[in-house]
Amino acid sequence: MPLPIIDFHCHHVPASFELTTLQNAPQTQRARWAVTNKLVADERLLLADVEAGDIAARVVNTPTAQICDAEGHVPHDTIRRVNDELAALQSRHPGKIYALATIDAYDGDRAARELERAISGLGLRGVFVECAKGAMLIDTPHARPSLEVAARLGVPVFVHPINPQPLLSQMEPYGRIGTLLARGTVNSQALVALIEGGTFSRLPDLKVVVTALAFGGLAMASGFSHFSKLDGGTKGILRRNVFIDTMEFDATMIRAAVDIVGASNVLVGSDWPIVNDGPISGKVEQALTAAGLAIEDQTKIAAGNTRRLLRI
Repeated sequence: MPLPIIDFHCHHVPASFELTTLQNAPQTQRARWAVTNKLVADERLLLADVEAGDIAARVVNTPTAQICDAEGHVPHDTIRRVNDELAALQSRHPGKIYALATIDAYDGDRAARELERAISGLGLRGVFVECAKGAMLIDTPHARPSLEVAARLGVPVFVHPINPQPLLSQMEPYGRIGTLLARGTVNSQALVALIEGGTFSRLPDLKVVVTALAFGGLAMASGFSHFSKLDGGTKGILRRNVFIDTMEFDATMIRAAVDIVGASNVLVGSDWPIVNDGPISGKVEQALTAAGLAIEDQTKIAAGNTRRLLRI
């Protein structure tokens, strides 16, 4: 019997919003973003793999990076409207679409109030944040009010990569792998900052999800935990507070992630429609089997862990 799959890592920008990724992207990436922008705004395509039975549901987010101006700014009223539309999307497709709130986590108390509204008032299931903004990483005091709300309400925080400068410009000549390395580096930085900066010590109930691009930071935090400021507590934090998705469905990375954080903390996440834009069930089952995981652990990763995180 096929595994039921919930895809935790899916992007969608409601059609009423202007996508700015094409204008803000490096020249070498604009052709790809022209295609991606058509996919990310199409609600029909968002539902297609669910309706076809390939996956059971999608968890969607709307990154501020896809609708921001050239300075990276999105007006607060626009963020509120995004959350209203995501809640409406979730309501139109119950059991098929679950939505994460969008906030500018670096906007202090105002962002925290919007997160409270989005979760308690609109019924969104978690929150999507950019892992950094300018020189700030997600452990900055500016983001602390939002992290406190997420911990108190018991909802996960999806800490997503950004395009970091100047590293992105340095790596751009090396193609897409260079871009992914730059994005993975800053995602890893954010994870290490949360651990070593004491965020999880202050907020022991906080649950964060990072992408597979942050695997380097995950491995460093685990393998070099004897260098940690936490007196040996790093590995406990990784298994209590940190979740990681799968993206490219590489069996070796999935196996290693399971070894580090446990099968209960790994989630199917495809980065639809940016990395994967078609059916994924075959890729997921092949990778989980090749990773040598028991069927119980495969079931957790495919959907069970996401159900538990989102309380569905």
